[in-house]
Amino acid sequence: MLAVEAAMSYYAELLRENSEEWGLAGLLHDYDWEIHPTLDDHPAAGTALLEERSCPVCVVRAILSHNTPATGVSRVAPIDFALLACDELTGLVTAVTLVRPSRNIADVQLTSIRRRWKDKAFAAGVNREEVEAATTDFSKRCFNGELELWDHVRNVLTAMQNNAAVIELDGRLV
Repeated sequence: MLAVEAAMSYYAELLRENSEEWGLAGLLHDYDWEIHPTLDDHPAAGTALLEERSCPVCVVRAILSHNTPATGVSRVAPIDFALLACDELTGLVTAVTLVRPSRNIADVQLTSIRRRWKDKAFAAGVNREEVEAATTDFSKRCFNGELELWDHVRNVLTAMQNNAAVIELDGRLV
């Protein structure tokens, strides 16, 4: 979730949006997964907890919209599109980092991610087609269709590299 927070904050700054709210959406988007570990319940079953704690409405909506089939909440605002586009991709970037001998995201290059992207068995939980579709939707909504998949991957990698210590991908796991 810290990696998604980093990616969301990066995009908020790029798009001149509220980086605190965008970062919070990234940080909290899977807050209830351990309590409600099924896609049928997540994240709707935990919404009351966010509301009780005065979480901004746009953040709650973004969180709900990252699982539209279960919540019925469609993506409308830029924050909604960004969250879905960044979520699974950060998992892939993390996996690429963790198989490197240094376990340091500073050593990860876009070419490494491209190579692993093609290997469907690598980080098999990352649905590449969903990442592509979410990136396309994000691109259309926020970049006039000009954000290509690999530019998006580069942006997420950069955001994560800029926050390597926070997300503990700075080589300390060796």
